[in-house]
Amino acid sequence: MSRTPRQPVWPIYRRLLGYTARYRVFLGAALLGMLVEAGAGATFIWLMEPLTNRGFVRPEPQMAVLLPLAIIGLFVLRSLATFVTDYGMARTGRSVVRDLREEVLSKYLRLPSSQFDTEATPVMVSRLNFDTEQVTQASSEALKTLITDSLTIVYLLGLMLYMSVKVTLAMLLITPLIGLIVWYVGKRYRRISGGIQDGMGRMAASAEQSLAAQQDVKIHGAQLLETGRYAGLANRILGLNMKVESTRAAASGLVQLLAALALSLIVAVATREALAGRLNAGQFISLMTAMMGIIPSLRRVTSVQTAVSRGVAAAERLFSILDAEEEVDDGTRPLQRARGELAFEHVSLRYRDQPGFALDDVSFVATPGTVTAIVGRSGSGKTSLVRLVPRFYEPSAGRILLDGVPLDEYRMSDLRRQIALVGQKVMLFDDTVAANIAYGSDADHAAIRAAAEAANAWEFIERLPQG
Repeated sequence: MSRTPRQPVWPIYRRLLGYTARYRVFLGAALLGMLVEAGAGATFIWLMEPLTNRGFVRPEPQMAVLLPLAIIGLFVLRSLATFVTDYGMARTGRSVVRDLREEVLSKYLRLPSSQFDTEATPVMVSRLNFDTEQVTQASSEALKTLITDSLTIVYLLGLMLYMSVKVTLAMLLITPLIGLIVWYVGKRYRRISGGIQDGMGRMAASAEQSLAAQQDVKIHGAQLLETGRYAGLANRILGLNMKVESTRAAASGLVQLLAALALSLIVAVATREALAGRLNAGQFISLMTAMMGIIPSLRRVTSVQTAVSRGVAAAERLFSILDAEEEVDDGTRPLQRARGELAFEHVSLRYRDQPGFALDDVSFVATPGTVTAIVGRSGSGKTSLVRLVPRFYEPSAGRILLDGVPLDEYRMSDLRRQIALVGQKVMLFDDTVAANIAYGSDADHAAIRAAAEAANAWEFIERLPQG
């Protein structure tokens, strides 16, 4: 599939979050848990003021009982909220991944065959497995971190403003710089993540080709060539991953440095406020604890850009598949049982992006009850001709008629039900022999045996072990 220009992040992420709507019960419970979890953390920091002033500076006997009970109650509540949050987000995220995998596979099976000529099967499998796994990071784990830590930051800022406006404003001087870092890191992550996901698909394709053709590789002594090709792709992914990690580490370190500057500024302002009698010991401890609680939340919000950017890049690739045009099936004529007369009238076929014709002005009639052999050298178009009959491809010129009716007038499902196809690559599904014989139908045991006997296969099928 050709690469499309990068789209804005928010529309993609909003579309991804739309998949969570059917799990709103779990998502709502998780959001409630986040509110309680962040609120409990902020309440604990608020307790630092009475703990300091009424527990140590001017001790009150009842505080020796009330404060420990309050702390235990808060952490029991927070533990329950954390469980609800983790379970709700995990259920939502994993369900979204499952839905996307089913939807993408279903979409692949409805795409025209020309799509499979331009995109290797391992790349498609990589999208189903690797890309969808990246999506769960953005739809659950990263979302949980963003919401919980953002709520924590808001709660703690509110608490700091309540304690001292001047001290809080001193800290907020650093906030725009941190926001700028988060924006830059997110933009860089998304660009690199797109390269990683493309590379994973190419690496999977290289590995499958080498393993599937292992006899050819051995006979030509090309082990080093194939290993080198794979190593080149693996090293490129390693380089991209290290760019992600170095960016994340640098951003996290810079955020911590800015937080340290904010902390030193807070200490300076708070000291002056204390000297002026506008800040007591308990309020100062609460402010410092709140600041120390904000720093890791800021660091996590910065670091979570990795998962969000990877998830958005993966979602963009998946949505490009879901938005692709499907096979054209605008036939309306039903077809229960074809008589079997097949006529090609001046049929030509040129594949997409190919300069020459695979078929050029082919005409013949295959009549019922006879055997028609298509003979020619390798690459002369025999397979291409056969692919036109079930409408895997459409003729570039001319027309094909079945029983005197153009193929595109029949409903595609009815047309394909008339055709038995044995391709050059024999495909057995991971199932029983009976299921493979009856594939796509609800045939009973007698019909399956009759088909096996007609194909002279029942004799060896009988000797297979039962399992």
